[in-house]
Amino acid sequence: MYTKAIYPGTFDPVTNGHLDIIKRACKMFDKIIVAVADNKDKNTMYSLEKRVELMKKATADMPKIEVDSFNSLLVDFAKEKECKIIIRGLRAVSDFEYELQMGYANKSLDTEIDTIYLMPNLENAFISSSVVRSILKYNGDISHLIPKEIIKDL
Repeated sequence: MYTKAIYPGTFDPVTNGHLDIIKRACKMFDKIIVAVADNKDKNTMYSLEKRVELMKKATADMPKIEVDSFNSLLVDFAKEKECKIIIRGLRAVSDFEYELQMGYANKSLDTEIDTIYLMPNLENAFISSSVVRSILKYNGDISHLIPKEIIKDL
């Protein structure tokens, strides 16, 4: 049985935590669609095009990965991609509350959608895009937080 899943996010920028989730999801599914969100409500540091480019670079050696962008409801994008599984990462209890609410909202919009929650490995549990952006603002070293493939791009 061919299985695919969507891993959505703003990925502003992609971090080692994101890659951790992607690599583990690749063990569970035949294909992962990394869906970079064009969320106008978020004040992103990088443009949508740049975030897609960075994700493609970071996942270039992963044949199961397709990188795409979307600016619609996630469930509509999932229907367009004929996908019924959403992957979300959980770092802390606060993530769980938000992600659970979003999972229920998505399920209310499409009863065939299921959400799977993955925790990053312990060494990546504290990494978030906002932490990376904060360090970048002060020209700090982020090389241990992001994929080596994109260091020069940031």
